[in-house]
Order: sequence, then C-alpha cells, then structure tokens
Amino acid sequence: MNRKKPFIVTMLAAIMLVGLIAGCGNNSNNGGNKPTNGNATNKPTENAATEAPPEANKKLVVGFAQIGAESGWRDAETDSVKATFSEDPNFELKFSDAQQKQENQIKAIRTFIAQKVDAIGLAPVVESGWETVLKEAKDANIPVFLLDRGITKGNEDLYVSFIGSDFILEGQNAAKWMIDEFGAGAQVNIVQLEGTVGASAANDRKKGFEDAIAGEAGYKIVYSQTGDFTRAKGKEVMEAYLKKDKNIQVVYAHNDDMALGAIQAIEEAGLKPGTDIKIIGVDGIKAAFEAIAEGKMNVTVECNPLLGPQLKQAILDYKAGTTLEKWIKSDEDVYFGQKAIDALPNRKY
Repeated sequence: MNRKKPFIVTMLAAIMLVGLIAGCGNNSNNGGNKPTNGNATNKPTENAATEAPPEANKKLVVGFAQIGAESGWRDAETDSVKATFSEDPNFELKFSDAQQKQENQIKAIRTFIAQKVDAIGLAPVVESGWETVLKEAKDANIPVFLLDRGITKGNEDLYVSFIGSDFILEGQNAAKWMIDEFGAGAQVNIVQLEGTVGASAANDRKKGFEDAIAGEAGYKIVYSQTGDFTRAKGKEVMEAYLKKDKNIQVVYAHNDDMALGAIQAIEEAGLKPGTDIKIIGVDGIKAAFEAIAEGKMNVTVECNPLLGPQLKQAILDYKAGTTLEKWIKSDEDVYFGQKAIDALPNRKY
C-alpha cells in the first residue's frame, strides 16, 4: 500500500502538468497577450476618432477687409458678405472696416494672416501699395480674393481672382447714354465728379467715359474734381463749381451718392436737376432709382454690390482644386426712364 501511493501521486502530477502546457499553447496561438474580446479590439479605433476629428467638420475661416461705409452701395456689399457667411454653418467670418484708410486694411490683413484664416477677401481702397502685405499672405499660403476694386497691374500672382464689374465699360455706357440723349455734334459742358483718388473704380470710370467722348469735339469736361465717393463731398464740390459757372448741361458722377449730393446743390442753386442739368450716376442704388422716378436724375449705370455669394463660391471652388477665372464678372445693366421706374420695386439696395 505504501509503495503504490507515490506512484499514483507522480502520475497525477504528470497529467496536470501536461494540461497546463496545452492551455498555454492555445493562448499563444490566439496572439499571445492580444485581447480576443470583440469590444476590446474596437476600442483603439474609437479613441483615435475622438482625438482627431475629421477635416470635413472644420469651419472655413474667412477674413474680409472692407473699405468702409462711404455709400449706400458699400453698405449693400457689406450686408451681402455678412449675410452670406453668417447663414452658412460651414464658415466663420472675420470682418474689418477700414474707414477709408489703406493703412487700416493692411493692418487687418496682417491680423488675418496671424490668425491663420483660410481665405482673405479684400476690397482695396486704392490700387497701389499692396505688394508687400499680399506677398505675406501668399507666403502664408492664404488665398486672396479681390472684391469690386482691383490693384496695380503686374501683381496678378498675388491674388486668386478679382470679383466685380467692368469699370471701363461702366464709363463707356454713361457716355453712350449722354451722346444718345444730346446727339452727335452737340455742345455739351460736363462736370465730372470723380471717386476716391487712386481707386480703380474712379480711374477706370474716368477712362471709359473720357475715351468714349474723345471723338466728340462738342462734348467738353469743363471741371473734374474728386468727391471721394460720398454724398456730402459730391454736394460740396458741386456747390463750389456752381458759384463760378452755371453753364453746364451734364453732371457725370462716378457713383450715385455723389450724384445725389450734386442734385441737392443744384436745387439749392435754383436749377432743376434732371431738366436744366442732366444727372448721370453709377452703381444702381435704390435712392438713384427713386430720384429717376422723381425726375431729378436721368440714368444710373448698374454696378452690382451683392458679391457675397460669388465670393463664397469662389472660395469653395478654390478649396476643391478648381481653376478659377482671373476675373469673375458681375451681370449688370443701364437704367433710365420707364425702365428704371419699373425696376424700382425690386431693388435690394
């Protein structure tokens, strides 16, 4: 009995050892220490998604450097840009009002660069002086889109697209209406109220108008002075000229606000605007249509300020890798007489 007990104990120990070895072998075949539980296997993927949200959920941040609020047209453009981007949850807009000062716009652009925005919109107050700051934006890989005014030629590599009007054509259209109204060979004295000195809109509207009348010897610009695109300044300039000479037949203003200021000055001088002196403006603001309906203004050449949707689409296209036109033009028209009166109820600015 005593001799058999050690043998039985030894055999039992051997059997248990074999079972343990077999169990370890099974774990090794399943990947050693890797978990076999399905939930545990998915956990690293869930953590990765939480720590790094997809790029598609990131808002596009747009900085817009506006000139200021010198006119009803400018206010309409500002409203269009703000409404377009505030209504889209995929965008965030950073807005700056430069109060008609280039140095304020340059400062705003540098702030946008420091904030690492995704795109910059710029309505340049003047054409020149943008090379340094726009080169900084380009070096930071931030695309720049110009709105309604351009910059000095030769710097096309500093921005993606210009979105806006053909200012030279606007000047030509203003001259065409005038020549059609008075006829070729007529003797017409013209006062030209120019926009902000150095602004592309002022430069091109002046060029388009003057080129169009160059072949008409009887059409003479007897006075040309900046009214800085404001109603108050347009009135001031017109008042000063009327004190010297009232022998004028046409006022050509580079925007409607200056034309409306001139109308006030003409009335205060005892003349009838729209009859004694024909009034031509550019922009197509609602107040100009109202003045035409009242017989105080004769024509407004449309310049569309509702550029927010076009800016937004241009940014989306650029981000999608689409090659954009260097100049994205706006659709515009010329309004006078009954055509302007019929269009008045539908004006948005």
